[in-house]
Amino acid sequence: MDLGHHQQAAALTGAARPCYDTASPRERALLGMVHARSLARTGDPKGASRALLRVEDDPGDATRDGDEPSRVWFFGQASLAHETARTLQAMGDLTWVQAAFERSIQRREGSFSRTHAVTLGYLGEIQVARGEMDAACSTWSRALDAMDGVRSGRARATVQTMRSMLSTVRRRGIPAADAVDRRAAEILRG
Repeated sequence: MDLGHHQQAAALTGAARPCYDTASPRERALLGMVHARSLARTGDPKGASRALLRVEDDPGDATRDGDEPSRVWFFGQASLAHETARTLQAMGDLTWVQAAFERSIQRREGSFSRTHAVTLGYLGEIQVARGEMDAACSTWSRALDAMDGVRSGRARATVQTMRSMLSTVRRRGIPAADAVDRRAAEILRG
C-alpha cells in the first residue's frame, strides 16, 4: 500500500479475511487497519468505514502482552491511532484525522522516534489544511526535534513536505514558519 498499490492491498487484505478470526488481537487490528486504509485509498469510503468499525468493535485487546507473535509486537494503541488517522485522511475527514493523530502522538511519545516524527509531520499537514499555520509550525518544530539522529526516507519525505507546504508563506515574515523552514532546510542538507 505504501508503494501505491492500493487495489492489490485491498485484494490481499480481503483475501486474508478467513484468517481474521484465528489471528491474535494485534494481528486482527493490523490486518483490519490495512484493509480499511486500502479501501479508503481505492475510493470505497463505506467499505473503509465498515472496516474501521470492525477494528474498533473487535473484542480482542490489541495492546495486551503475552501470546502475540513477534511479527506484530510494534502494533499497539499508538499504531492503531496512527493507522486510523491515515485511513480517515484518505477519506478526507480532517476533523477526526487530527484527533486520531494527536492520540497516536500522545501514546507514542518517547518511543519509535522515526514514526513519532513522521506522525507529527502528518499532523502538521492536517493543521495547514485546516488553516492552522501557527499550530502546524509548532507541531513541525516538535517533529524536527524528534528527528534528531533519525535517518530514514520517510523522515526525509516528511521534511520535504514541510518545506513544500511552507513555501506558500515563505517570505511573509512569519517568524515561526521561517524558523521551521530554516531547520527543515538544514536537515535536508545534512
